[in-house]
Amino acid sequence: MKTIMAGIAAAVLLAACTSTGDPASAPTPASSATVKSELAAIAAQVSEASQRGYIEKMVSFGTRHTLSDTTSTIRGIGAARRWVESEFKGMSAACGNCLEVIMVQDTVTSPPRVPNPTLIANAVAIQRGTTDPNRVIIIQGHLDSRVTDPLNFTDDAPGANDDASGVAAVMESARILSKQKFGATLVYAALSGEEQGLHGGRILAAYAKAQGWDVLAVLNNDIVGNSHGLAAHVDNRVRVFSEGVRSNESEAIAAARRSVGGEVDAPARNLARYMDGIAQEHLPGFDVSMVYRRDRFSRGGDQVPMVEAGFPAIRVTEAAENYTRQHQDLRVDGDIHYGDTIDGVDFPYLARVTKLNAMTMAALANAPRPPREVKVDGAVSANTTVTWTASEGAATYVIWWRDTTSPVWQHSKTVPGSETTTVLEKVVIDDWFFGIQAVSADGYASPVQFAGIVGAFFPPPAK
Repeated sequence: MKTIMAGIAAAVLLAACTSTGDPASAPTPASSATVKSELAAIAAQVSEASQRGYIEKMVSFGTRHTLSDTTSTIRGIGAARRWVESEFKGMSAACGNCLEVIMVQDTVTSPPRVPNPTLIANAVAIQRGTTDPNRVIIIQGHLDSRVTDPLNFTDDAPGANDDASGVAAVMESARILSKQKFGATLVYAALSGEEQGLHGGRILAAYAKAQGWDVLAVLNNDIVGNSHGLAAHVDNRVRVFSEGVRSNESEAIAAARRSVGGEVDAPARNLARYMDGIAQEHLPGFDVSMVYRRDRFSRGGDQVPMVEAGFPAIRVTEAAENYTRQHQDLRVDGDIHYGDTIDGVDFPYLARVTKLNAMTMAALANAPRPPREVKVDGAVSANTTVTWTASEGAATYVIWWRDTTSPVWQHSKTVPGSETTTVLEKVVIDDWFFGIQAVSADGYASPVQFAGIVGAFFPPPAK
């Protein structure tokens, strides 16, 4: 898919020109040598053996059902979350105590799936940013598992792919990225309570709000380790789901959207486009299939409470699901082996998905913040004027525009970091959607922020 590249070389960008012709002729900024080298080094550290070890351990707990045993050292959700916590602490020790490891938890009663008061605890590791620590990027997966009956907390529920694979992506990203320093804060979260009503995501979202975090991105990895679905075998593609209109849209934002558009430009949607750009530029042969929907049809995941809280969140999910392995009692019926067992995990595929996540996190954390207060003006004019508030650390800005019917950005103009306004000559404001990204001196680019409050990653509080 033709998208913007996540890492952009400042020198190349300064030489880029405005294009208002056919989209195919629009400039395609290239990644800098620094970005290519640094992200490639991160991807090279992803280990299939490491992730296999994580999943084997999670499966060994028998069941990780949210209502299962919390006191045993070898079985149930309690043993599982304490193990994740201990792994995070080991990673922290290896990086000079660079991770703050905590349990973010709450007691929940939510019939019918949580009939009695139950402690739901998320194992979380926080890697504080060095220059902009309140800007936060979260990667998460859910630790809990289940069988056919959502209230059956005693039978074995291996949950190898749903969602030990997602937790393995979280843990492997933490193992690798904790070795480096980043400007923004990275948060690694193994959530609980997803199968009982998305409680872990809701608890973490409430914690983030209470901490006053500026959450730039949430990468929710749920069912990311299988390449053999019921309908196809797909090992070269991953789906990324994103909402187009904010789930928590205020009346002011809704009014702006009705006036100027932006139905497919919520921050989550431009975050998905960003991840697509990472795959295109840094993972040749592995494609992001963007799905313009908050989640799969009539289904949900822990990204939902995140977007409901106002945070840009996407769901990363394998391209070919096998429903005989999801939410199933372990059994054999004819030729079909039901149940979410480890033999259904494709570890080379899981490694590619993990590389995509880790590189996306690193690129976001190294880039400047997206510009605030992006505005366009040009009614009854042949030109469009774009203005914005400066982003700290931006060496250049890239202004993007596209046809109102195009799903991806098409044309661009680059200006120096000293500027906060530019005129797009002979670009009639009525015919296009506009956005802007900030780029660091070494070539790391922020996501594109849609012009106006509709697409703001950090909108002002509702009055």
